[in-house]
Amino acid sequence: MSEEKNKSGSESGYDADQILALEGMEHVRMRPSMYIGDVNVRGLHHLVYEVVDNSIDEALAGHCDRIDVWITKDNGIKVKDNGRGIPVGMHEKEGVSALQVVMTKIGAGGKFDKDSYKVSGGLHGVGVSCVNALSIHLRAEVHRDGKAYEQEYKQGNAEYPVRECGTSTSNGTIIEFLPDPEIFEVLEYSYETIADRMRELSFLNQGITVTLTDERKLAEPAEGDEAQEGVFKTEVFFSENGLRDFVEYIDSTRETLIADVIHMSGEKAGIPVEVAMTYNTSYSENLFSYVNNINTHEGGTHLTGFRRGLTNTLKKYAEGSGMLSKLKFDISGDDFREGLTAVVSVKVAEPQFQGQTKTKLGNAEVSAPVSQSVSDILEAYLEEHPNDARIIVQKVILAAQARHAARKAREMVQRKTVMSGSGLPGKLADCSEKDPSLCEIFLVEGDSAGGTAKQGRNRHFQAIMPLRGKILNVEKAMHHKVFENEEIKNIYTALGVRLGTDEDERALNIEKLRYHKVVIMCDADVDGSHIETLILTFFFRHMKELIENGYVYIATPPLYLVKKGKQQRYAWNDDERDNFINEFKGKSGTDSGIGIQRYKGLGEMNAEQLWSTTMNPEERTLRQVTINNAASADHVFSMLMGDEVPPRRAFIEENAKYANIDT
Repeated sequence: MSEEKNKSGSESGYDADQILALEGMEHVRMRPSMYIGDVNVRGLHHLVYEVVDNSIDEALAGHCDRIDVWITKDNGIKVKDNGRGIPVGMHEKEGVSALQVVMTKIGAGGKFDKDSYKVSGGLHGVGVSCVNALSIHLRAEVHRDGKAYEQEYKQGNAEYPVRECGTSTSNGTIIEFLPDPEIFEVLEYSYETIADRMRELSFLNQGITVTLTDERKLAEPAEGDEAQEGVFKTEVFFSENGLRDFVEYIDSTRETLIADVIHMSGEKAGIPVEVAMTYNTSYSENLFSYVNNINTHEGGTHLTGFRRGLTNTLKKYAEGSGMLSKLKFDISGDDFREGLTAVVSVKVAEPQFQGQTKTKLGNAEVSAPVSQSVSDILEAYLEEHPNDARIIVQKVILAAQARHAARKAREMVQRKTVMSGSGLPGKLADCSEKDPSLCEIFLVEGDSAGGTAKQGRNRHFQAIMPLRGKILNVEKAMHHKVFENEEIKNIYTALGVRLGTDEDERALNIEKLRYHKVVIMCDADVDGSHIETLILTFFFRHMKELIENGYVYIATPPLYLVKKGKQQRYAWNDDERDNFINEFKGKSGTDSGIGIQRYKGLGEMNAEQLWSTTMNPEERTLRQVTINNAASADHVFSMLMGDEVPPRRAFIEENAKYANIDT
């Protein structure tokens, strides 16, 4: 033992005085990631969801039907609802206003009292007090019993007691907050990210109006008109038919297989259950499940119940119809879900969450009611729509045949791996490090750029895998065609992953994943963007587990090299380029001798340039691929890469003004 470790506790300064007993708001500020996940983009947006969840809980209790959200000019957030308003009377135990208790005490609120809220999404979260603790400034305004009240806070501490600030003819709560720059690494809100969640909430809570206004951006004027000052970008989200509308939105970019959305909403064994489902011509399964408006990414007992009800009912019908008689192998549960889009939403009074990210429902009592609900509605639909029933069963048979062919293709890949020694693709330039957590692989567009990357890399921990041309568009391909594609087979083999886990034969098994950074590196031109999108589509549809575990990244090579004499600067966008040009002009104000090189391909850089700008961990910028909203991501991929042209055309027309065109 070292001399320092042999010292007694008092000599080393470690005694009772060094034990910190952090309570409530102090602990939130000291360990914010324990409460909101991280202090980056996801945690920043989580603050918005916590406040909106309070308003949604009022709606679930039947006291609110409108929620308005603003992103303010200074990247703050304002949320207003027409609920009952947070109580402002004196709290007997705490000796201060109930509003102050709710805003400053972790775990305080009416949702822990079953008489106030029967179900609550906020129980899964951390509450508005956590938002208060992580804000440099927060103001709460309550309209209740004909009066208006207010209180302001700084970093979770009340600036003054709750006070009257006027009269009111309505009830409701207004929360305005500004995230604390001492806490968050990112302070800019994404309109699209918040809009996706507000849209999702409107589908999950039919009849509630949710508006989102971005005060940082003026509304797009009508053609020929000018933008009006004070009229900001605004969207209104409202769903009259709930999950039925949700499924139609998700599948709006796909070709439908049956005309209707199969839908049911009711209560089984005291548990409110709503299910909506339909079939399309795609080869992917799209299941989205929610508990008290919380997206349960990892599934759980409600999803198990749905799958059991679907499989048993469809299998019973298919066997009874005689359509399976010529099939030479058994039908799998997966076959019934190919081309299926479904949303399952349940309301549970005391949800038990499990799993790595606490998004897996563990309540055993939920499975049977969901299964029974699905069986009842599906049996009725199949009897009333025999043509649709026949189409669905034919789709199931086709899926079974494709699965059988895909299994043979996978076995061929695995057999090839075993018979060829190491089994690694010949084009792969592997690294010497064997610890996956330290290793990274670059999937590089083209053999030329791949050769440059091989010369410029650090051989110890960086592997290079050149991809020839554009890989298969998996959005349009059957499963067995995916595994027959040479480039995709090489990706599976190089990464060391395979299909099949103990729970699901189609799930990705990443136990032997060889790299914890999978970096997509493509040219900075239109073709490069297309290839990047094809690769991301493949990962989203067939290797989503890699994205969910944070293993997938996109490299960002520079767009320009600005040179003057021996001075040179790399620029990643037009603004940086212009700044460097102005820097080189200096006092003379002339651009004489300034050279600008536009990199359209990775191959235009030499090995040293590629290393220093794009591959060196000390200098590079990698964009981590994440899935903030699975339903929205699914919608975008099917729209961009699917067969339906009109949605893609509409997207291009709407976003053409943002495109960077190389000329």
